[in-house]
Amino acid sequence: MPKLSLSIESWPIAGTFTISRGAKSEAVVVVAGLEDGAFSGRGECVPYARYHESVDSVAAAIEAMRGPLARGLDRDELQQAMPAGAARNALDCAFWDLEAKRRRRPVHELAGLAAPRPLTTAYTISLGEAEAMAAAARQVADRDLLKIKLGSADDPSRIAAVRQAAPRATLIVDANEGWNSENLAENLAACARADVQLVEQPLPAGNDGALAAINTPIAICADESVHNRASLAGLVGKYSAVNIKLDKTGGLTEALAVAQEAERLGFDIMVGCMVSTSLSMAPAVLLAQRAKFVDLDGPLLLARDRLDGLRYHGSRVDPPSPALWG
Repeated sequence: MPKLSLSIESWPIAGTFTISRGAKSEAVVVVAGLEDGAFSGRGECVPYARYHESVDSVAAAIEAMRGPLARGLDRDELQQAMPAGAARNALDCAFWDLEAKRRRRPVHELAGLAAPRPLTTAYTISLGEAEAMAAAARQVADRDLLKIKLGSADDPSRIAAVRQAAPRATLIVDANEGWNSENLAENLAACARADVQLVEQPLPAGNDGALAAINTPIAICADESVHNRASLAGLVGKYSAVNIKLDKTGGLTEALAVAQEAERLGFDIMVGCMVSTSLSMAPAVLLAQRAKFVDLDGPLLLARDRLDGLRYHGSRVDPPSPALWG
């Protein structure tokens, strides 16, 4: 029966990360550890206020599992013992890591997955004035895939400026629920002119019915509207893709099941992340092997990353080493 450890860490962001809901200068993560005396596993999560989570509430939810863990709670039982969300993600990923160490087999083998390969990941341009966003895009214009944060007034000028600054990059957009039914068509038209390939969550979750009537060549991707398998059926007809994040699904276990059900329903898959260290990204790299769009640039947005962190080569990210996770 593994012993639980818990830590709260703050990782400074390089500059400021800004989306439609606000800005932050540090990533605060919660790390759960499981140790059995011979082997240890760990998992990282990011509490997110959008989903009514705080560092304190997530830490308390993990701490509440100390007794069940001492009584033999395993990863399968964890799925029913905790709701989807950041707290379960940290423990679920720690279970996977511990099992890999115990059995001396990588997680992808334990999960019945093919060996992971390097992936092309997006690099995020934070929301700001059009000129500032263009300047930021110009600095990384040689990257293959850029993710542009929008969701404020005058977004057409922002995306036009970014496209001019990065003429060869593939662009995807994340509005973070910042558009409405009145400006949706105008903003999507501006994105089409800029050859944007995908737009994430243009309308607020729960108020996205207008998407069913929109005719656009751009893939519309659910983010805040999708969490676990139960949320998928209601997205059919409104979205053509879903963004799966482990902090929403509550870990790799449910994320793999969400991906399978999403594919059955005909959705393309995107795999995303919160701003966090390579420890959060590592399990998502396995999930992202089946994704059409990958957004795992969290460590690139930090001033520093963990020892043995993921290795990035421009737009490419390598699978994690066992020293990091899995």
